[in-house]
Parts: sequence; structure tokens; C-alpha cells
Amino acid sequence: MSEELDDRIELEGDSVQSSSAEEKAHYQKLMGETKKYRLSGMYKDWFLDYASYVILERAVPHIEDGFKPVQRRILHAMKKMDDGRYNKVANIIGFTMQFHPHGDASIGDALVQLGQKDLLIDCQGNWGNILTGDSSAAPRYIEARLTKFAGDVVFNAKTTEWMASYDGRNQEPVTLPVKFPLLLAQGVEGIAVGLASKILPHNFIELIDASIAHLRGEDFELYPDFPTAGMIDVSRYNDGLRGGAVKVRSKITKFDKKTLVITEVPFGKTTSSLIESIIKANDKGKIKIKKVDDNTARDVEIVIHLANDVSPDITIDALYAFTDCEVSISPNACTIMGKRPYFVGVKEMLRRSTERTKELLRMELDIRLRELEEGWHMSSLEKIFIENRIYNSIEECETWEAVIETIDRGLDPFKPMLRREVTTDDIVKLTEIKIKRISKFDTKKADEYIRGMETEMDEVKNHLDHLVDYTIAYFENIRKKYGKGRERKTEIRSFDVIQAAQVVVANEKLYVDRKEGFFGTNLKKEEFVCECSDIDDVIVFLRDGKYVITKVTDKGFVGKDIIHIAIFKKNDSRTIYNIVYRDGKNGPIYMKRCAITGITRDKEYDMTKGTAGSSILYMSANPNGEAEVLKVYFKPRPRLKKLIVDLNFSELAIKGRSSMGNIFTRYAIHKVVLKEKGVSTLGGQNIWFDDTIRRLNAEGRGMHLGEFLSDDKILVIAKNGSYTTTSYELTNRYEDEIIRIEKFDPEKVFSITYYDGEQKFFYVKRCTLEASDRSSELVGEHRASYIVEVNDDDYPQLEVTFGGANASRPAELIDVDEFIGVKSAKAKGKRVTTYEVGKLEFIEPLDKAPEPEEEELEDGEDGPIDLSLDPEDYSNAQQMNLGL
Repeated sequence: MSEELDDRIELEGDSVQSSSAEEKAHYQKLMGETKKYRLSGMYKDWFLDYASYVILERAVPHIEDGFKPVQRRILHAMKKMDDGRYNKVANIIGFTMQFHPHGDASIGDALVQLGQKDLLIDCQGNWGNILTGDSSAAPRYIEARLTKFAGDVVFNAKTTEWMASYDGRNQEPVTLPVKFPLLLAQGVEGIAVGLASKILPHNFIELIDASIAHLRGEDFELYPDFPTAGMIDVSRYNDGLRGGAVKVRSKITKFDKKTLVITEVPFGKTTSSLIESIIKANDKGKIKIKKVDDNTARDVEIVIHLANDVSPDITIDALYAFTDCEVSISPNACTIMGKRPYFVGVKEMLRRSTERTKELLRMELDIRLRELEEGWHMSSLEKIFIENRIYNSIEECETWEAVIETIDRGLDPFKPMLRREVTTDDIVKLTEIKIKRISKFDTKKADEYIRGMETEMDEVKNHLDHLVDYTIAYFENIRKKYGKGRERKTEIRSFDVIQAAQVVVANEKLYVDRKEGFFGTNLKKEEFVCECSDIDDVIVFLRDGKYVITKVTDKGFVGKDIIHIAIFKKNDSRTIYNIVYRDGKNGPIYMKRCAITGITRDKEYDMTKGTAGSSILYMSANPNGEAEVLKVYFKPRPRLKKLIVDLNFSELAIKGRSSMGNIFTRYAIHKVVLKEKGVSTLGGQNIWFDDTIRRLNAEGRGMHLGEFLSDDKILVIAKNGSYTTTSYELTNRYEDEIIRIEKFDPEKVFSITYYDGEQKFFYVKRCTLEASDRSSELVGEHRASYIVEVNDDDYPQLEVTFGGANASRPAELIDVDEFIGVKSAKAKGKRVTTYEVGKLEFIEPLDKAPEPEEEELEDGEDGPIDLSLDPEDYSNAQQMNLGL
């Protein structure tokens, strides 16, 4: 093979040598003069060019108008096509391709996204649904046109900077002269090479208010507002910059004990993706539901049917913890400024947009002033030309130059009256005036027209002198004109931190082999402990006093001779462990009470002093701090008088888990048995209500509701007129607008003023409330009815202030105790007045406390002691009273 190759090379060499000079040169050009390129250099130069192009021309919006290039070109094309009628989207896409070089697909997608924002584009047809995720119809079936808002704030050819389109055949705007913070109103998301931009949408009205506040030199805050509504926690928003995050939640309400309804979805999610995440969580055993129904049409309605043994409150928390009902969104406010990307906070964006709006308005005023001045000049010149019949002097002129010179000479006496010099172009325009117009010239109308322009010029100059006030008025006009129906949709809330382990459904069963020391969910032949979840922690105690906290697993080993195993709840200070243990093989017997609130997972701890041979003789775990009484039997020995004694844990103080405890005895124990079950030694549990997150807590946040024992309940009265009583479990949720929340007292009398939406009158009622797990109505079921105020004074006094046509009537005071008696909660109550009411308010209660009656004393009976006497007088008085 090598010989054949050498021969072929030799033959080829001979052929080259025997060829002509021209062929030789051509061969050498092909084989010998080829340029060599380094791939790394090509990658560096070309990749940077590509990356810069993608960042500047495709993915990241410009700070001046808030548009990506494709969006800007779509709007420019729609403006050129605009005749007031709808255009087929397919036509708009085709027309936009004159300016955008990246094909119809990218234009169509960007156009649909702009249309779904419901701000700049008036849509007709099926444009898809941001709630359900349904896509739009084909471009040939749907139509669009610019909204009036877009016409007012986006376009002005006179203030637009133009450049050539990609093929040089057309002109397109460098940026559009947008006079509104559209970038913050619409939001944007784009991914470039090594760079991303994610600016969340904000509320239309709040942006205007913030712009006005900036112009007035006041501070302001801006938080996202999503078209999908929902709830948002903005505590870590960080002005929209990198590193910040917002949490967004669906709005979930309890329809009844077995049904939950989702009525709003998080931004970026759809009903389809939300349902899919719920089904996945159910399949994994994180939540427990029967089925999910999607009744979404114009509004979101996802109905979740719960299993019979599931708490709706815990399920709501689980939905937030394990499904897309709660998502975290990380903003990244990146925009193009000049020719470079910059990271700018939303407040700075708003300031820059407001200042640009002010500058654009100044430019428009300047242009308008120049137009008015030019119009005034030509109108005045025309009036002089016609009224003084200067046109007659050109009849004898034979050349064009003579005509211009004659007219210019005829205007000389009047030039001081004008505001600028008369040019040749001005004279040419005068010569173009038709005879018909000269013959019908009306001096009076011309004067009125000129005065009107003078008035407008003065007005424009005043606006320029007071540009800030003019800009504020501009924003206020935009708010008045387009702000209706654009109120905030997303509710700003502070979210509670949901511990997944506390809300996950018990989807596994825990078993234990006490003797061999194994535990897990696959030991189904061993002793059943309890139901658990796959993310729970378990706490395991051994006979020798060692204990450990570890994760639930299929099968795990902790040590032989397990005496206690249970699900561990972190930071649980109410579960108290009562323990009796022997220190060493023959040491003294100790007793201790302690709580275990939190330790390092999988680290071994010791409940005893750690002496070798120690052993736990008795142990109990008490979820509410119960303290039992034990009967302890000692081993007989000389001089031991009592062989049986009681051990009462209630006499023992609760200490830390690392304490050694108190010595109970130094004698050997035969056995320990339970004599009497204990009661809680911790007393009631103090509960607070945190209004910011509308949850209960035991950490002292918010309003103190009181100390609760096992059977106590919480009363919740909502603004809509419903009330319910609940347990004081910390997992309870209170989503309605609460007008009163407190510890329930069945004896308390409430005075309630409310508006009856059906009768359209105000009523007052007095009643006691009954415990009810179901929502009960206090004001009827009409949707317009609502509670005005709830009062629990013994003798309440109501002040009625009249309004409307009866506003001149003096206020009326009502003694509610005499006005109406105490009846059941279902009673309608009594109408306050037939006059139109301006305000109802409970004021200082009446003082009707009965004075104690003086009893007549019989002979020999002691009277009341006068505490104002000094001791000696008191002693004398006592002796006198006793007859001593």
C-alpha cells in the first residue's frame, strides 16, 4: 500500500512538472496559498457579535419606550396601516416584515402577547386565554387595531427619531416617543446570550400616581400587579433587581368542609398547569383529594373535592407547599440604555420614564409654539398683503424677480409689526393665494383667527414655564381617561412560612421492630406505630437512654431495645417527656421532665447522665404536658419501711433535655406502674391573631385572643355578615374580611348594626351567638348586605348621622338597650330610621349600673367598716360596736 502511494505521488509530481506554467500557478494557488484561520479567534469575534446583536436587537427592551425591537416594529406597522378599522393579523404580520428580518412566526407570537396585555392593541376574535393557556386562533382568523390609549401615548412623528430599516427601503423609529411607563405597565421577559431580563407588570393607576409623586418631589413605592390576580408577598421584591423574589399565591376559598375553590391563579401559571401540579401532588401522596373539576370560563374556577377525613385548612397549606398554587418569581430588571444593557430598579425606571415624558411634552410644546408662530406670521402677512392691496402693484412687473422685489418693497412699512423677517419663501406663498380667496377675505375673521393663535401661544408659553404642572395634568388626564377598570387585581399580603412536614398528608404507615432496633415503612409484618408522611422526622428512644431524630425511611436501624418511637414535631414545647431512669447498673434512680424542641438530625443524644449501664425504667410522652402519678414498688431490704410509694410528676419542674433530673431514691426498684393519669400542668395555651397573614400563632405576633383550653373556640365575624366558631388550631385560615375575631363566649351579648341590601335600610339587632362549625348568617343572604359595626357594651349608645337629602337633620342618639331587646342571631332586628343615613357609629356607652342599696341594720349587727380611720380609731370603733 505504501509503495502504491509513493508511486502515485511521484507520478503526480512528474505531471506537475510537465504541465504548463499557467496550470502550475493554478495548482499552487489551490494547494499552496490557502489561508489558515484560528478557530478560537473566529469564535471570539463572531460569537461576541452574535451575542451583542441578540441582546440589543432581540431580547432586551429599551428603557426609553419599553419595547423590544419586534414589538416596536409591530406598533409602527400598525400605525402606518391604521385607518380606524380592524386589520387581519396576517396582514399586520406581512406588513411588519418590511421592518423585522426574523420571519412571521416571531412577529405573530409577539403580536399575540401584546394583544393579551389589553393595553395597546384592540383585539377581535379568539386571541387565546392567559388563564387557561389556550392558544389564539390562526392569524387569518383574528383581527386587531391600535387602542385610543396607544394613539395618545405612543406615537408622534414630529418627535420620533428615524433610521433606515434592515434592507434600506423603509424608515423605522429608533425608539417610539412613549409618554407613559409602558415597560413597567406591561412587563417583559427575554433571554439573550448570557443575559436575561424579567420585569414584572405593575398597576396602571399606581404607575401614574408614582409618576405624579416623582414630579412633586415625593417618595413612592411600586409593587407588581398581575392580570391573573392572586396574592403576592413583596417583602423581598428588592425594587425588581437581581437577587430579589416575590411569592405569588392562588386565591383559595373554602366552599364547605369538603370543597375548596381556586378563583385566581399565580402569574405565569394556567389552570391546566395548576391542575396538573395538584394531580401530581396527590399521586405522590403529598395531598389527599377525591377529584378536581375545572369550571373556568371567563373567570377561574377550579373546584377541589376533598376526602372525608381531610382538613380543608391543612389542605390549603399543603396546596401552597406542594403545588403551583404558590410560586416564587425572581425579577431581573435589565434594559438597554444607549447601546449597552444596564440593571436598573423599577423606581429608577419610573423616574427615567417620567422625565422622558416631561421632555417629550416639552418638545411637543416647542414644536407647537413654532407652528403657531409660523401660522401667526403667515396669517398676519396675508392680512397685510390683502388689506393693503399690495397684489395690485405687481401688475406691471415683467419678470419673476421684479414681482418678488415689488411685493417685498410693498411690505416694508409693515415689517416692524411682524415677529420675524420676511423671507423670499414667504413672498412666494403670498403669490400663490388665489383670486377667489382674496375676493372673499374677511378681515374680522382673520383678526379672530390671529387672536386665537396669540391666545394659544400664551397658553403654550405658560405650559413651558410650568412644565412640571403641565406634566402632572397630563398624567391626571390619562388616569381619568383610561384608568377606569384598571384598579389593582393582585392583593398584597404577608405570607406565613408553611412547614411542609406539618401539612403533608400521612401517606405512609410506620412500623417498628423494637427488639432488633429497626423501623420503617416497609416492615409491614412488625408492630404498627402510626401513619406518617415520607418527609416526616421520627424520634426514637432506646432502653439505655440514647435517643435520635432521623428521617422516615423504608427500613432503618437505630439500635436494639426501642422503648418509644413517634413522629417528631420541631419546636414543640408542649410535648413533655416524663422519665424515670437508673444511673449506671447500681446507681441512684432519677426522675425528670423535659421537652425536646429541636436537635441535629441523626446525632445521638442521651436522656440519662451517660453512665455506662444506665437504663430507663419508665417513660411517657405527653402532648399537652400531662403529669401522671406512678406507683413505685421497691425491692425488699432491711430497714426499708415502705415498699410502695407514689411518684407524682406534677410536683416536678420541667427542665432542659440535658438536665440530669432529681434523685428519686437510692434503693433498687422492683417495678413501676401507672396509678393515675395526669392532667396538663402547662395551663391553657395563649393564642394570638396576626392580621397581616390572617393566621393564628402562639409566638405573640398580633392581637392576643386569650388563653385557650381544650374545648375553647374562636369566634369570627366577617364583614359580609357571616360568622363561625372554630378551634384554635394554628393551621386555621381566615380569608374573609374579618370585622371581629375573639375568644368565643356564649353568654356575651352583641349589638350589631348592618345594612340590608334587599330592603336598603340600616338595622340594629342585639343577640347572643351559638357555637357553629358552619358559616351562619347575621344579616341575611343578599349580596349587598354587610355589617357596619359590632359592639359588646352592656348599655351601648348609637349615634345616627343623616346624609343626602336629610343631611341637615341633627344627629340622633339611640339607647340600644331600650330600643331593642336581646333576641336570637336569626332575628332581623329593628330598622334604625327611615331617613337617609350618612354614618352609624357606637359611641361611649351609657352608665346604667345600679347603685348598691343600703340595707337597714338590725340591733347588734355590724355596720360597714370605715377604712379611712386610723388603727387606734378603728380599735375604739370596734369596741364601741361590741359594747365593750
